[in-house]
Amino acid sequence: MRLTAIAAAVTLAVSPLPALADSHEDEIMATLQSAMDAYGAGDIQYALDELAYAQQLLNGLVAEGLQGFLPAALDGWTMTIDPDAAQGMGFIGGGTIARGEYCGASGCFTITLMADNPMVTSMGAMLGNAQMMAAMGPIVRINRQSFLNQDGDLSALIGNRILVQAEDGDTDIMVQHLEQMDFREMMMFGM
Repeated sequence: MRLTAIAAAVTLAVSPLPALADSHEDEIMATLQSAMDAYGAGDIQYALDELAYAQQLLNGLVAEGLQGFLPAALDGWTMTIDPDAAQGMGFIGGGTIARGEYCGASGCFTITLMADNPMVTSMGAMLGNAQMMAAMGPIVRINRQSFLNQDGDLSALIGNRILVQAEDGDTDIMVQHLEQMDFREMMMFGM
C-alpha cells in the first residue's frame, strides 16, 4: 500500500516536467513497477534498491530542468555541461546542481546553479540581504537581480532557493552571459 502511494507521488512529481519526463518515463515507470512487484513478492531489499534507482532517475530529470536555465554561449564561446556536477551533492545535504563551463578566446569560466540545498538556504541571510551584501563587496545588477562581486566572482540567490555563481573569468564576459538568463522563470523551477 505504501509503495503504491510512493509510486503515485512520483508520478505526480514527474508530471510538471513533461518534456523531460517523456524521454525517461518508461524507465522510471518500469523501475517503480519493479519495486512494487518486489514488494508484493516480499523482497523488501530489492524494492528499496529499485526505489533508490527511481529516485536517482528522478533527480536526473530535475537536474536536466535546472540545466535549461544555464545561458547559451555567446558568439565565439562554447559551453559544456559538467556531467559530474551532481556527484557529492549528498555530502552537502542534497539538492540539485547544474554547471556549465564556458570557453572562448579570453579564457574559461563556470556558471553553477544550485537549488534546494541546505548550504544555499544558509546563504540566504547573506545574499538575501542587500545591506549585508553591500558590506561584503560591490553589487552588480543583472536583470533586476543583485549579484555580489567578490574579486570578480559573482553570486546571487534567486527566489531564496537557487544559488547562481559565475566564477573564474572576466567579469564583463560573465555578466554578458548572465544577462541572457530568465531569473523570474528560474524562481518557478520545480514548482
